[in-house]
Order: sequence, then structure tokens, then C-alpha cells
Amino acid sequence: MKLKAGKGAAKMELLSPKVDFIFKRIFGSEENKDILISFLNAVFEDSGQPLIVSVELLNPFLEKDALTDKQGVLDVKAKTETGTLLDVEIQLQNHQDMEKRTLFYWAKMFEEQLEEGQSYHKLHKAVTINVLDFDYILSDKYHTTFHLHEDTLPHLRLTDLLEIHFVELRKLKEQSVGLERRLVRWMLFLTAKTKERLEELAMEEPAMQKALTTLEFLSQDKRTRELYEQRQKGLQTYAADMEGAREEGREEGREEGREKGELLRARLTARNLLIMGLDVEAIAQATELSVSEVEQIRQGMDLSTLH
Repeated sequence: MKLKAGKGAAKMELLSPKVDFIFKRIFGSEENKDILISFLNAVFEDSGQPLIVSVELLNPFLEKDALTDKQGVLDVKAKTETGTLLDVEIQLQNHQDMEKRTLFYWAKMFEEQLEEGQSYHKLHKAVTINVLDFDYILSDKYHTTFHLHEDTLPHLRLTDLLEIHFVELRKLKEQSVGLERRLVRWMLFLTAKTKERLEELAMEEPAMQKALTTLEFLSQDKRTRELYEQRQKGLQTYAADMEGAREEGREEGREEGREKGELLRARLTARNLLIMGLDVEAIAQATELSVSEVEQIRQGMDLSTLH
């Protein structure tokens, strides 16, 4: 499919390529495999990994359930010419579970390679690439790569079959890095605020120019904008629900703290009244503690303090 930007492209606000729905349309379609290869090689080049020549898309279609599900995963799955499996996902919100999430999807992708009875020798390397629009890894680096290695000997790897990348968009400060790294250019493409900036970035990168043309095409398509807005609302609703749940938890914690504080004050008051010689029933009435609670306090006190 040949994409052409219409006359209204310059005036129409471009959709954000960071939204997973649009990200997948740009990087995860059959006609845009060259864009995906460029992005993947930018990641691998940045971490000193071998570059790839071709990919086979394993899920080139948009899953309707994932699109309407607020927690649905709209990732890009592919396989290289050497059999390496790839899973690329972009995340805009921090759900505090990225390490568990990425390990789960990596394990699922790795396990699905084998059918029952097949030899483990048939297993190929599996790589997950997480593009995050929030800070997560405790490092200033905008790109971190993880493997399995011995704790005291970092260069002693158990295997190369596991590889996990985190590309954190907000850690990239344009003024502190040059544009010579292809990954930097792609990260700036994903976070660019204006069409003019996108055009500047795409000038020397054919794949990026095609990505921009695709983004312009998608931005003009009425149905795509409707789906985009639905997805945005779904993500915003999920974020609001999560924040509401966290606030409810904080309020419950504050209420529990208040109750514990009041109980402590009542017990201290009961102890002081016991020292003053008041009887248990009168203290229970004054502090709103039960008679048995006051009796337990009395029994736990040093008898010498009661005389």
C-alpha cells in the first residue's frame, strides 16, 4: 500500500506515535517491516548486539479484544531470519509491575516455541523490548539491556537466550546527546511535539520518513482517529481507576492510622487513671474501652505503680 499525505495533513494535528494502537500500526504492519527493522537495529546497535536483516511478523493484525480492553496488550511480535523471537511493547503508564510483566511475556514467548515432545535444542533466543514513557530502571541510562549472568562475574553469562531491553523516553535529554545514534533519533521521533520536528528527524532516515508518512496517513483517517480516541479514553479511564484505587488505599491507611492513634491514646489514659486509683468500670466508661481491655491493661502493669 502506497501512502500519500493529503492536502490537509499539514493542518491536521498528528496522532501521537507513543499510543500503543498507533505504534503498532506504524511498526507492526506487513508493509512497514523495513521501519520495524530500522528501529530494532537502532536498539541492537546501541547495545552492541548483532544487527538483523529481515523479520517475519507474527501478529500483524490489530486484536479487537486488546484494542477495547483497557489492559489489552498491543505489542509487535516478530521473528528474525536466524529464528530469534522479538516482542516490542510501548507503555505510557507505570503500573509498578514492568519487571514481572516483561518476564511473563518473555517466558510465554519462549515456551510457545516448542510443541509437546520436541527437543529443547530447538529453542531460539527470545528478546523483549520495552519502550517506556516513564522512568523505571534505577539508572540514568535511557537504554538498559539485561541478560542472565553470574552475580560476582558479570561477564559470565549463563545463556544468551534471554535478553530484555528497556528504552526509557523521558531519560533522553536532547541537549546532552547527539543525533549520531539511530536509537536517539527514533526516541526523539516518538516524543516529537511538532510535524516540523518530525520532518527534521526524518530527513536522513528513509525508514523514519516512511514512518512519518504513515503517521500522517493515519492522522487523516476518520476511523483511525475514532479508534485512537477510544483507546486514549480507555487508557485514561484505567489510569484514573488505578489512581482512585491508590487514593482509596491511602485513605484507608490514614483511617487505620487514626483508629490506631485513638486506641493508643485511650489505653494510655486508662493506664494513668489506673495509677490514680480509679476502678476498672469507671475507666472503661471514660475511655470507651471495654472492661476486659482495661483489666488486661491493669494486669500488664507493674503492681507497684498502682499503690
